[in-house]
Amino acid sequence: MSNKGQTSYFYDVIWSRFRVNRFALAGAVVVILMFMVALLAPLISPHDPAAIDAYHILLPPSLDHWMGTDDLGRDVLSRMMHGAGISLMVGFVAIGIAIVIGTVVGLLAGYYSGWADAVLMRFVDIMLCFPTLFLILAVIALLEPSIWYIMIIIGLTGWMGVARLVRAEVLSIRERDYVLAARSIGASDLRIIFRHILPNVMGPVLVSATLGVAGAILTESALSFLGIGVQPPTPSWGNILSAGKEFIEFAWWLSLFPGLAIMVTVLSYYLVGEGIRDALDPRLNR
Repeated sequence: MSNKGQTSYFYDVIWSRFRVNRFALAGAVVVILMFMVALLAPLISPHDPAAIDAYHILLPPSLDHWMGTDDLGRDVLSRMMHGAGISLMVGFVAIGIAIVIGTVVGLLAGYYSGWADAVLMRFVDIMLCFPTLFLILAVIALLEPSIWYIMIIIGLTGWMGVARLVRAEVLSIRERDYVLAARSIGASDLRIIFRHILPNVMGPVLVSATLGVAGAILTESALSFLGIGVQPPTPSWGNILSAGKEFIEFAWWLSLFPGLAIMVTVLSYYLVGEGIRDALDPRLNR
């Protein structure tokens, strides 16, 4: 299929299937809004997120501070806006690492099969035996808490599902006529893998990546809530939520708003992922 034909197929079929899914479309709108807030936070945040104001400590939501202030007098809305960028960066960088590793391992295992498949899949099985969260906690305990360590660790412990998914797709695709034809005219393995097989496995990988971003954001928020993730004064939704637990009886806004942000963002990514999966499913007749 030509590039023009592929583009036409996407807009005429994939987009038409996706847009009729109202939940997925609503999730996409929320995701886009979060992106805009994260990118424009330095310009649109009403206050300096790090500015301490001893005269405005633990103020409830008002016209001046829409989400109130924290125990140091910092504007919660401004910190939430800047924290959105941190959470999204962790999600995308971590899942980017996981997708690259998982896709390469899955391609090699599925295409070459035999001993390569056996060795790589046994390694995947070994990695799956480790409890991811406890492995992250152990590594961070040995190293100083850092946002870069968090992204790398989440990425290095989250690629196994992608590898198994890609392998399953490759096992099916490698026996199709266009792959056999490419092999018969002397195309190299690398050309067959990256020119003919990889584009056809990117649909499931995209769905996995979308769902993985949600999981990475949730993991980062949990680690920051425990105090071993993003460290203050850098704002993230997890450490804002953690700081609010000490004042939850009378400063409810410190727990409510970051909690809602995490819930809505994660749910939106899951809805988008489900919508993309349904749109890519050729068995759907819409």
